[in-house]
Amino acid sequence: MQKQPDRSIVLTSAKQMRALAHPLRLRILGELRVGGPRSVGGLSEVFDEAPGTLSYHLGKLAEFGFVEEAPELAADRRERWWRSVHELTRIDQAAPDASVAERRASSAMRHQVIDVSSAILHKAIDDAEALPREWVEAAVSSDTVAFLTAAELAEAGADLEAVLAKWRARSNRDRDDAAAVQLIVHTFRRP
Repeated sequence: MQKQPDRSIVLTSAKQMRALAHPLRLRILGELRVGGPRSVGGLSEVFDEAPGTLSYHLGKLAEFGFVEEAPELAADRRERWWRSVHELTRIDQAAPDASVAERRASSAMRHQVIDVSSAILHKAIDDAEALPREWVEAAVSSDTVAFLTAAELAEAGADLEAVLAKWRARSNRDRDDAAAVQLIVHTFRRP
């Protein structure tokens, strides 16, 4: 029986954030979460990276508790399979009284997440013409500017997180007509 990942991990240490703030590591972790366990060879095909490079980054992810080996899936002793330990990662903005290292690591991590999300959005736009019409029409790109207080922004963020939680709870990868979809939310005071 395949081990089920824990629900989530909250990044709290600067070392943990720096370890995950590498673009390839973020993409590897995302692939293991969405696609399920993979061998180093399978990941090599997905990312067009050398197995040695992937093994190094998987080792770093494992060192900080993001992934673990899945030896029960290996066909032989030379094959190494990996799985995500958690379904979700939460990266909160560092508190104003956090150390300089924590604030910098939090910022670097959040910048990388935005960059990876942006790359996924660009690929979705590029690949849309190959999708069935109902999938293209179901997708939404939207934003708005509202004039709110800090308390109202916090409330709006909580409302949006509740929407994400609702659809995550409804998620079922085993349905024949289900596909991985990405729901992204950012709330912030405009610079």
